[in-house]
Amino acid sequence: MYAARPNISQTLPIIRQLDDSAANRIAAGEVVERPASAVKELVENALDAGAVRIRVDYSAGGKTLIRVTDDGHGMTPEDLPLALSRHATSKIDGSDLLNIHTFGFRGEALPSLGAVGRLKIASRAEGHDGAEITVNGGAIGPVRPSALNRGTQVELRDLFFATPARLKFLRTDRAESQAIAEVMRKLAMAEPFVGFTLYDVDGGREILRVDAEQGELFDALGARLTRLMGRDFTENALRIETERDGVRLSGFAALPTFSRGSTVAQHLFVNGRPVRDKLLIGALRAAYMDVLSRDRHPAAVLFIDCDPHHVDVNVHPAKAEVRFRDSGIVRGLVVSGLRHALAAAGHRASGTVATETLGAFRPESTGGNPAPRIYQMDFASRPSTGALRDSYAAQAPVDPILDEAPASWQPAAASGWDSDGATSARIEPAHGPTDTPLGAARAQLHENYIIAQTRDGLVIVDQHAAHERLVYERLKAQKDAHGVKAQALLIPEIVSLSPSDAQRLLDHAETLATLGLVLEPFGGDAIAVRETPAALGNCDARGLVLDILDELADLGQSQALGARIDAVLSRMACHGSIRSGRQMRAEEMNALLREMEATPLSGQCNHGRPTYVELKLSDIEKLFGRR
Repeated sequence: MYAARPNISQTLPIIRQLDDSAANRIAAGEVVERPASAVKELVENALDAGAVRIRVDYSAGGKTLIRVTDDGHGMTPEDLPLALSRHATSKIDGSDLLNIHTFGFRGEALPSLGAVGRLKIASRAEGHDGAEITVNGGAIGPVRPSALNRGTQVELRDLFFATPARLKFLRTDRAESQAIAEVMRKLAMAEPFVGFTLYDVDGGREILRVDAEQGELFDALGARLTRLMGRDFTENALRIETERDGVRLSGFAALPTFSRGSTVAQHLFVNGRPVRDKLLIGALRAAYMDVLSRDRHPAAVLFIDCDPHHVDVNVHPAKAEVRFRDSGIVRGLVVSGLRHALAAAGHRASGTVATETLGAFRPESTGGNPAPRIYQMDFASRPSTGALRDSYAAQAPVDPILDEAPASWQPAAASGWDSDGATSARIEPAHGPTDTPLGAARAQLHENYIIAQTRDGLVIVDQHAAHERLVYERLKAQKDAHGVKAQALLIPEIVSLSPSDAQRLLDHAETLATLGLVLEPFGGDAIAVRETPAALGNCDARGLVLDILDELADLGQSQALGARIDAVLSRMACHGSIRSGRQMRAEEMNALLREMEATPLSGQCNHGRPTYVELKLSDIEKLFGRR
């Protein structure tokens, strides 16, 4: 016999109707998880009210005070009591729960907050007197007059005082403050034409302040992201704008060499609503699969816009999750849109690589000691152009003014240029145009790094990493042009599956066959693997099929097989590329530079590392105190 559960009565249970106070406290447990959740709900209400300026003040991480002030259209005195009733809202009429164009629509936030805290709402609509109402732990007070300009001010004090057990689950004031700031940042990204202010009452300082942006949408969004994510992001991000089957993708995605160690720089929005959706996160990861290592994550701010009927935002009370009617279209749009943008960027790498390189050259901090002096000739005492020319001719094989080798200079022997026979560097005569993006090869250092001169600086190229990317792209192009060769198995691999799983795989059998994986039904619920991709060698056919099946069940389509084949091609490219330690002639180095300029994604190797560093002459001169 099973022991009776202690929380279930052995007598006949009686069904009771919960009162509104209990219902609101239960709803608050879903809608208001922490102070940041309350801020999100209140700021979204302000945005739905048409506010163009929103200010949030908080104290003790939002535990003792959250005050949201906006200049929206406000509420009349008659609307205030109704706003505190469950499922009372002005945003939908209840006839179509999919046709939602606002942040909020449930009508649960205000009554939930009033049930677990001390809430005061003061509001004034155009043409009406100002009024306020209070609710403490679910007890609603009368409507009173209030002196207020147009708009609404919601003040929430002592959050969770009515449910003290919830306070034990809150984190430190610092952690809660950071969560509030992150919510504000996301909403500020979603609404670049609205000004936001976040003020820490305890610290007496503004945590965030952004004014309403001006101009076209992309210009406004770019300016807003510069303020919120830093200029480094916008200067190293690609503009994304594409559309397919009524779904539009827009925003900014950073170059692969501007990556992060976590997903903290990924911000995704669906119809303007900030979401944390595993489908979109997976699509973003898949788009960068070829250019980032597993431990790096892309930085991106992406907006998905579609007909509200094609996405369900009523999946969770917090509205942070969505469900698409056709997830395959959305995922495909994200992957293809980002890949096309990355390919169109060509050999471009992020400017932060050069910044980090220059930082490595600068002297370390001397602590309390004054910074070392930089000695520099004043302009009047500098030598003449003729004297500089003679000096350069004696010191270097290339005249920076004439851009040609002096007649008196002869190239060193092929084995190297050091007097002791070392081969750590090879200097070549000037070859190739310096006005091309990657310039003309001038030298090879340590048989691994190519030094090229550009019109306004120099480029340092990792020859192995660069050639690895070039070979990889050629192999992928050959695969796309001629398909994937398959190898027949002497004994077919029989995989037993559930009826639904077997059918799901067979529905995609034609697509899988183009990638070299041939599947056939084998009676009952089993399938037979007849052929596998030749590039994978002696692979685990059963494991491969199960991996593909997992992706099909989760996403509706699979990238597992293609990813494995690309991984093999990447390894082949690594072994087939120019090895470190190989000496290269000037013609070979320049040919490598020209191919890099013509090859998409050549700014990073197959593992996401930069293939070259570009240093501007102005930055180099700063290192020597010449500027």
